[in-house]
Amino acid sequence: MSRFRTRTRPPVALALPALLAVAFLLLPLIGILTRTQWSELGEHLTSPGVVEALRLSAVVSLWALGLSLVLGVPLAWLLARVPFKGKALVRSLVLLPMVLPPTVGGVALLLGFGRRGLLGPWLEGTFGITLPFHTSGAVVAATFVAMPFLVISLEGALGGLKQSYEETAASLGASPVRVFFTVTLPMVAPGLIAGAALTWARALGEFGATITFAGNLPGTTQTLPLQVYLLLQDQPEAATSVSLLLLAVAMGVLIALRGRWTGTPADRKAAQAPPVAEEPAPTAAAQPSAPAKPAKPAEPAEPAEPTAPDASGATPRDGGRWPLHATVTGFNRLTLDAEPGTTIAVVGENGAGKTTLLRALLGLTPRAHAELRLGDTDVTALPPHKRQVAWVPQDGALFPHLSALANTAYGLRARRVPRAEARARAQAWLDRLGVGHLAHRKPAQLSGGQAQRVALARALAARPRLLLLDEPLAALDQTTRARVRHTLRIHLAEFGGVCLIVTHDPVEAVSLADRVLVLADGQTLQDAPPVEVTRHPRSPWVARMLGRNAWQGTASEGGLALAAGGRLVLAEELPDGVPALAIIAPEAVSVHRERPAGSPRNVWPGTVREITALGSRLRVLIGSAEAPDLVAEITPDAAAELGLADGVRVWTSVKATEITLVRL
Repeated sequence: MSRFRTRTRPPVALALPALLAVAFLLLPLIGILTRTQWSELGEHLTSPGVVEALRLSAVVSLWALGLSLVLGVPLAWLLARVPFKGKALVRSLVLLPMVLPPTVGGVALLLGFGRRGLLGPWLEGTFGITLPFHTSGAVVAATFVAMPFLVISLEGALGGLKQSYEETAASLGASPVRVFFTVTLPMVAPGLIAGAALTWARALGEFGATITFAGNLPGTTQTLPLQVYLLLQDQPEAATSVSLLLLAVAMGVLIALRGRWTGTPADRKAAQAPPVAEEPAPTAAAQPSAPAKPAKPAEPAEPAEPTAPDASGATPRDGGRWPLHATVTGFNRLTLDAEPGTTIAVVGENGAGKTTLLRALLGLTPRAHAELRLGDTDVTALPPHKRQVAWVPQDGALFPHLSALANTAYGLRARRVPRAEARARAQAWLDRLGVGHLAHRKPAQLSGGQAQRVALARALAARPRLLLLDEPLAALDQTTRARVRHTLRIHLAEFGGVCLIVTHDPVEAVSLADRVLVLADGQTLQDAPPVEVTRHPRSPWVARMLGRNAWQGTASEGGLALAAGGRLVLAEELPDGVPALAIIAPEAVSVHRERPAGSPRNVWPGTVREITALGSRLRVLIGSAEAPDLVAEITPDAAAELGLADGVRVWTSVKATEITLVRL
């Protein structure tokens, strides 16, 4: 990045008012600095009245901060995470003390908590608590005006935190409270610290509500701002010195925060650490030449042993084999059955309902509802953290404040496995996936492939009965993707439950899955083995994903009337009116510079629109006014001989016998 930046001269019409605003804000502060009697500063600040007021201010502000944390943190989480009616009204109530005149706030506190207020008589009669003109009243007043700073700051930090972290933690078996304290709070710590600092500073400087509600009693409610008010009448020089102290405290808080009013999720800070390059896995499990199943007979703390105890320490009643039965309603409408060890690739266009299906099985979306049975257990009514359904989102959602080992052990610890045992089992899983040597690194210090293997190890270590992977390899480069795909295939072969993988990669769908589930508008369009889907795709999108041309139409007079216009001659005959999909492999398309003669009955003129490389061959996209766009696959030598380039006019032909027809 260049050290030199282009400087733009600001227009005078904007610069002058801005400078006046700065002068307007700065002049009063300069006034305090210039009027302070520096020689008498120590004497003023150590006088008995000031020392007592300072002590009381510290007590009141710290108690106000504590109350704000106890009450404000849950309120901020509620506003940031839970949709409910009246949320706008609640947020307005939170903001109200920030815009309300402090004396009006004090009057409102008197009418609510005073001796003649709504709650005051009950507090005094039942508990003997009298808030007005008592130190506790000063605490209540300071909390009333200061807590909104904490709520607003923390809500902003929570709003910037991706919910996938919390949802992943829940899928690993962590209860909502555990997720909040072990994932949410650590990741929004900057926002929490910023809000707490602002809250404390505001409580320290509170004046109006305190004097109105709690009075100005020396040693009881006379805080430092109230002391300044009294000193102004008799000792203005001492008042200036005390004001300087409060100014220094406020400026110290602002400088320490450095503008982080809304907080910064922890993953931003962690992202500054330089990641390491992808390293070859040191274990056989990640080597390209590894067998389909690991051959090591005595793996320590074998996580995938079918007869091993589950995460809670008890032996599974069903022997560690968990078939799947799910009936999904709502946006998704389908029934899904699978035997243990089955891997299902879920494919479909954007908006087809792939992620919604996974979230329905997790119990995390109102858009769809899943009646779910895993093994002998109906988990439909259980919350996400009790379903034993593990989820690996596209980005892995590794907790940035935890090491790879702590991430992997998280699900075990959430299910009360002792710490030492959980870490041993987590280390065993990391070793098996070839990243055991990275156990003590944070996620920001891992490459993409390493992070994905840690995320997979974390999910498998929790011994789920259903494993959901949402495009787990999409963010990886081709080399890393191949390595991680190989590792994933090995360990899915041992998994005792069912695995669903959402993918847009045909290689993943074919190489990892036993079945391919094609979704369209939330419903099952096709559910078949990969070979069947490859040969007879029932979706134009799937056919194109597999690299084939797919033309939709209706059978008519020995051919296919194409929905996009044109006609296709077929070797296979269908009854008139039957909808069908014509599948044409790119290598079956011939490209000519002149109209071909001979046997082809499907011939169209067209124009080359795009040429791309695919391995050692070229793919040519050809547009035509007489037929849908067509992709042909030819050799570079053939392209050079034909003189192909963008915009060149050509002829294409397809033999009727090269067309595969799929009834819809």
